[in-house]
Amino acid sequence: MRLRFALALVLLTTPALAVLPSEQLSDPKLEARARAISTQLRCVVCQNQTIDDSDADLAHDLRVLLRQRLKAGDTDQQAIAFIAARYGDYVLLKPPFDRETLLLWLGPLLVLLAGGVGVGLYLKRRQGGARVTFTPDEQARLEKLLKEDVA
Repeated sequence: MRLRFALALVLLTTPALAVLPSEQLSDPKLEARARAISTQLRCVVCQNQTIDDSDADLAHDLRVLLRQRLKAGDTDQQAIAFIAARYGDYVLLKPPFDRETLLLWLGPLLVLLAGGVGVGLYLKRRQGGARVTFTPDEQARLEKLLKEDVA
């Protein structure tokens, strides 16, 4: 009973592939290539889902377009380049490192560095804050108050 329940949970947690039977190619090799390429392409509506995992209409259009390009004889890189040229590098789950995507790649590092500098400045200010100096009478009064508070 537990094994069946565990198996059911595992099956429920796997991603649902949105590729419709009508989209699939009759050639198993071409279909395998299309599936492999689909894992590299992002649904621009769903953002961090691949086009295979998305039920969005645009993802459907991208899957159909990809399969059309493969049937036309494109290599994997040509098909990816065609779709990226049409929809921009944002459609790629791993966009290239170039001038246009520089902020995308370096942004998290810049935020981390800015946070580190901010924490460093905070700690420096906290440690190097203004020192309070007391006159001998004030120091004696403070010690008297502290002893009374402890007692």
